[in-house]
Amino acid sequence: MFVSDCLGLNALGHLTIGGRDTVELAQTYGTPLYVMDEDEIRRACESYRESVNRYYGGRGLVTYASKAFCCKAVCRIVAEEGLGLDVVSGGELYTAKSVGFPPERIFFHGNNKTPVELRQALENGVGYIVVDNLDELRLLGTMAQAAGKVQDILFR
Repeated sequence: MFVSDCLGLNALGHLTIGGRDTVELAQTYGTPLYVMDEDEIRRACESYRESVNRYYGGRGLVTYASKAFCCKAVCRIVAEEGLGLDVVSGGELYTAKSVGFPPERIFFHGNNKTPVELRQALENGVGYIVVDNLDELRLLGTMAQAAGKVQDILFR
């Protein structure tokens, strides 16, 4: 009936997530309420890593798109599971850095990065900046040179 192992019904007929009664959670914490099952998230991370190992000989990095849901707990889990993190704003970069996410596994992405955000990415030593156009490439080149840095990029 359910697509995920973390979902179920208890004896009261209440939906459960990770074995926790959602009615009870709503009564305790109020609504709206986001409920994530850490074990399910970790299983998904492991499944993606195993697929990269199996089908690409381990030559790849599974990267979580933080725009899907960016909070400290998810960033921490993604870091512990050895994944990369795709951030699209200075706020997401801040969240990742606040939990000690390894900067070399951060990809700064997004088609409307501001000069302030590019500077934050350079200062924080992100692994890659995904450059979207020639104007951004020129700006980043100027900024990196002024900072005395060589920045790895992906160009799309």
